[in-house]
Amino acid sequence: QVQLVESGGGLVQAGGSLRLSCAASGRTFSEYFMGWFRQAPGKEREFVGHISMNYGSTYYADSVKGRFTISRDNAKSTVYLQMSSLKPEDTAVYYCAARVQETYDYWGQGTQVTVSS
Repeated sequence: QVQLVESGGGLVQAGGSLRLSCAASGRTFSEYFMGWFRQAPGKEREFVGHISMNYGSTYYADSVKGRFTISRDNAKSTVYLQMSSLKPEDTAVYYCAARVQETYDYWGQGTQVTVSS
């Protein structure tokens, strides 16, 4: 099992930047494929991007490509979501999640990001 705790959310003006962190504890962090998701009020949860286990290959949703960057530090058991050029439509609760196989089995509690116009 792994426990995930997100941090770094807050209020930012449009065009600004934030970096979210997701600290993991439990099983060996490097065994997990890590993802970021978000959910805006009244909307379905949306995939933001993911990063692979050891080589750090990343993939992003079109809505954030070129603006968001995911990275991980396996020594610190932490994954990051660097968000730049933020837009009001990026306002959501952001969640990190972990998986070993096909399904994300472990989720953090989420951190609120609010982008003002």
